Amino acid sequence: MKFTPAEVMQYVKEEEIQFIRLAFCDIYGKQKNIAIMASELKRAFEVGIAIDASAIAGFGGEVRSDLFLRPDPSTLVQLPWRPESGKVIRMFCDITYPDGKKLDEDTRGILKAAIAAAKAEGLSFAFGAEMEFYLFKLDEHGNPTTIPYDNASYMDVAPDDKGENVRREICLTLEELGIQPECSHHEEGPGQNEIDFRYSDPLSAADNAVTFRTVVKTVATRSGLVADFSPKPLRNHAGSGLHINISVKGGEKRDLLPHVIAGMMEHIADMTLFLNPCENSYERLGKNKAPRYITWSSQNRSQLIRIPAADEEHHRAELRSADPSANPYLAFALLIYAALDGIKRGLMPPPSTDINLFSAPASVLATFEKLPSSIQEAICTAKESEFIRSCLPDAVISAYCNNPS
Repeated sequence: MKFTPAEVMQYVKEEEIQFIRLAFCDIYGKQKNIAIMASELKRAFEVGIAIDASAIAGFGGEVRSDLFLRPDPSTLVQLPWRPESGKVIRMFCDITYPDGKKLDEDTRGILKAAIAAAKAEGLSFAFGAEMEFYLFKLDEHGNPTTIPYDNASYMDVAPDDKGENVRREICLTLEELGIQPECSHHEEGPGQNEIDFRYSDPLSAADNAVTFRTVVKTVATRSGLVADFSPKPLRNHAGSGLHINISVKGGEKRDLLPHVIAGMMEHIADMTLFLNPCENSYERLGKNKAPRYITWSSQNRSQLIRIPAADEEHHRAELRSADPSANPYLAFALLIYAALDGIKRGLMPPPSTDINLFSAPASVLATFEKLPSSIQEAICTAKESEFIRSCLPDAVISAYCNNPS
């Protein structure tokens, strides 16, 4: 349900809400928040709540450090893991300077601009995120380890799969927050899990991805575990991916998906720094179904982009290179811009690659263009990219190129 400011204030009064968390993300997609009392909510809507941004990654340091959080009432949720006494709600926020000017480095705002650019072309996109994660045990002092919670494998069942109850609680919590999970299962790695939730508009999908990470970490902590979203936490086991499903509607009465695929393939190397933003990301690519080459195919999980088997309503492309360390707002924005470029220019993808790239001979693999193979290569590619400069503010590009996450 989408709320207005007046409805939020009425809800807070009727439900006796005492705390409001104003949530936002730093430039790398790490969620932050500040809690205000219910009595401050009216001021938050009217003028915003000031924060010291000097300690927030990518927000510009000590110069012009005063920024304001302005809550988006449509994102209201009550946090189910907080007690009934002293109820807590959360809203995502837009970030502005004191004069109301939008902060260029607000990545949620960057995604909003991409959505507006698509709307101006008569197009609307939908995104669905499939995010993998590991569950590890804590040591005797309560500190995280890399000891997996279980030794189960893909889609195993209990008692081998010890994560069933954790995933169940995560799914129930997501439902309470208005996020509809579709399926959950054990993944390939020991202690590795996946929960998929329903696709939605790009902004809601990105908000949901950020919320998902918080829910998983919260439930894991309550279960005496730690959730790890790093791309490759265990050297000899499967890495964790952020598989991004994308579809588009509007425009002429034609299938736009081939142009979307071509646009993504055209710009994927330039975008890789933002889809795979840490050094650990590149230990995952090219192994355990994580792609290395810029190719596409139907249903083939060795490819960068695959077209899942689905009915017409769910016809989509799945990008398989991104990982959970990515900022979903930036990832979705760049994919929209790449898709728009493919549609505007009428780009078409090359022939599909209907082979297993993990077992193909070197002579065949040499014919395909590769994704960047290291964080340094990804940085160099992004720095030289006119596409990236046309999509992102200089401050964001500089932050990722000079201080990778």
